[in-house]
Amino acid sequence: MGTISVLLADDHAVVRQGLRMLLQTESGIEIVGEAENGTQAVALAEELRPEVVLMDVAMPMMNGAQASRQIRRASPSSRILVLSSYSDDRIVDQLLEAGVSGFLVKGAAASDLIKAIREVTAGNQYFSPEISRRLAHRRQLAAQRKRRSSSPSRLSKRESEVLQLIADGHSNKQMAAALHISIKTVEKHRQRVMQKLGLHETASLTRYALSQGIPEADPVLTSE
Repeated sequence: MGTISVLLADDHAVVRQGLRMLLQTESGIEIVGEAENGTQAVALAEELRPEVVLMDVAMPMMNGAQASRQIRRASPSSRILVLSSYSDDRIVDQLLEAGVSGFLVKGAAASDLIKAIREVTAGNQYFSPEISRRLAHRRQLAAQRKRRSSSPSRLSKRESEVLQLIADGHSNKQMAAALHISIKTVEKHRQRVMQKLGLHETASLTRYALSQGIPEADPVLTSE
């Protein structure tokens, strides 16, 4: 791999100086320019066409997300690696939508920064471990929601009533009394609910009911 050209974009001179000193000691990496605001970062990226733009989030004139969007248009071959102390989900989402290839939190080890630069140059993504974990968790939750919403089998009115009563902690006998059906019929409805939702424990059914905003049942049941 040849020399990787890097543009530094951060409004704090001392941060840019520290990054320059760090990266200059690494063979195969060359600092080709420095920007102190988002507007300047876009202009320099278009002029210099660096392989990597090391981008801060909070900058004057144009923030990191806005600058990243414009850089992706002005210099499509440049990879954008965010280095910021701001890393909440909303900000990470904005930067990902803007087309960045990686996101490191300030304070990351120097070795992580070097690795991140090389990874994004190779066309890969790179995130700090804590951000990777959060992204993976959110993808998992989104996949679960999608599976549930795309399920071809919807609960019938009676099945929804059974689910509601399960979430309220009622036994099969209590549900049968409340719905004026037999215990055997309650058990059949309960089995269908579990099959349709892919949930096979009462605790899971209760969590699902709560997540869907199913209200508590009217207190019409008597204790056994």
